[in-house]
Amino acid sequence: MKSNAHPVNGRYRECFADGKLSAQGRFKNGKRHGLWKYYYRNAVLKAVGKYVDGEFEGQWQWWRENGERLQAGAFRNGKQVGHWKRYYDNGQLWDEGVYESGEKVGEWKVYNKAGALKQSKNFKARR
Repeated sequence: MKSNAHPVNGRYRECFADGKLSAQGRFKNGKRHGLWKYYYRNAVLKAVGKYVDGEFEGQWQWWRENGERLQAGAFRNGKQVGHWKRYYDNGQLWDEGVYESGEKVGEWKVYNKAGALKQSKNFKARR
């Protein structure tokens, strides 16, 4: 497809105004479904992950425009779950911890840009 109008079912490619690819994936019943990839204008991969009926599902990863990791984690039914990590622009781990149904739980660690532990905080589930 040349336009950014998405199909009800089938493959889909979205482009920036200059024609460069910005996203590609599939639609099922009018919703994003399956593996999707997103790109920066410079063609570097921005994010990759799966959707199920329009909701984030499974493992996702994001990168910065220079190709360095930004963050990684998983979703279930559109909510963050499991172990997540975010990274500084120098590639060093920034923070990490666990999500349950989109909420931070347990110990979360925050590091400085050199990689040393800066802070540790415990989160309790609201239930």
